[in-house]
Amino acid sequence: MGLSPEQAMREAQRCLDCRKKPCVSGCPVGVKVPEFISLVGEGKFVEAARLIKETNVLPAVTGRVCPQEDQCEGDCTLFKKHGGVSIGALERFVADYERNNNLVEIPKKPRPTGKKVAIIGSGPSGLTVAGDLILLGHEVTVFEALHEAGGVLVYGIPEFRLPKEIVRAEIDYLVQQGIVFEMNTVVGMTVTMDDLLEDYDAVYIGVGAGLPWFMRIEGEELNGVFSANEYLTRSNLMKGYLFPEYDSPLPPGKHVCVVGGGNVAMDAARTAKRLGAKVTIVYRRAREQLPARKDEVHHADEEGIIFQLLSNPVRIFGEEGRVVRMECIRMELGEPDESGRRRPIPIEGSNFEIACDQVIISIGAGANPLLTKTMPELKLNRWGYIEVNENNRTSMPKVWAGGDIVTGAATVIEAMGAGRIAAKSIHADLLGLPQPGSDEEQEDSG
Repeated sequence: MGLSPEQAMREAQRCLDCRKKPCVSGCPVGVKVPEFISLVGEGKFVEAARLIKETNVLPAVTGRVCPQEDQCEGDCTLFKKHGGVSIGALERFVADYERNNNLVEIPKKPRPTGKKVAIIGSGPSGLTVAGDLILLGHEVTVFEALHEAGGVLVYGIPEFRLPKEIVRAEIDYLVQQGIVFEMNTVVGMTVTMDDLLEDYDAVYIGVGAGLPWFMRIEGEELNGVFSANEYLTRSNLMKGYLFPEYDSPLPPGKHVCVVGGGNVAMDAARTAKRLGAKVTIVYRRAREQLPARKDEVHHADEEGIIFQLLSNPVRIFGEEGRVVRMECIRMELGEPDESGRRRPIPIEGSNFEIACDQVIISIGAGANPLLTKTMPELKLNRWGYIEVNENNRTSMPKVWAGGDIVTGAATVIEAMGAGRIAAKSIHADLLGLPQPGSDEEQEDSG
């Protein structure tokens, strides 16, 4: 439900205003955490929201979905002994307070530079680049493949974690600043990269990593097997979360198995639960190794999701082309692997079956080659992700990239951090200034 004004002020007053500000260095976009918290403690909520927006164009979003315990809050001086200051809850509070009280103020338009920038993808990375560059006087157009802007914020994160109206309000704030959104445009198909490079002075690629991985086991082709990406997109963009008010093309399952243990797996499992299913999460490691946020696991537990841990699917069975059950094998933990977690090892002869009518595979995603395969000059790594330098510049002139299409699947705020780095580099390039971090820039600042 969020914090009340009284709770927010009380929580803000826990901040020690540390000299070294570890919370700021723990934030990928460098939010001025102690300063905004100090304003909250004084009851200056709107001022706090506007201060956050100087470095974070989506505070109502990040306040809800950031893994603060691994970033700003985890670095808080109070964290180990007393629990860190609830920075995410405070960020959400001030952003909601400003919006709900109609106090959002559109920044004054800067002097136009005459430069035009195209952004491919309207996810958190692309929105950050757009928000930063529009305030620097550049014309910005965002090209989005789907019919609604927001990228993973609208198609990937469920309504109960991030309401669509919140994302729409944040995007409307950008539209009012002059950013143009071109929907239903698949760059590489509807328009080519060459078209954009002809019409724009710089292009930023922020298309995410939306190619689902599957297990390559027998039965994955059956009706009733979804990737988590498809399942959540159907629910989010086709209003499946409002079932039965909307007769969405998302068939509700009676017993759903979700394979995987990350945040996306928790989202899929909790979505299936809300559609009336009995839900089992099948994960090959133990509870301590679940990669999902502790909060997400806790909520899944509270909602009655079953955890079938130290188990891995080996086959999916069907009748008349539809899923009826899944065979799994029990696992035990061996020595740590390259991720630092103990490697799961199958226990011979321990196979068992789970009756189910839907299986949602949530084991990660890779780089979608739809755009990059049309750009032979673009340098990719062996996994198909775009290679960039320290300023997120690609091997092609006038082209930058960031977010999951560069790093692989990561967090919303990390994608935003990549966007901020790229925006600074694009701005410098457009105005003929030294690149951030270059010797020339350091001489100028000196």
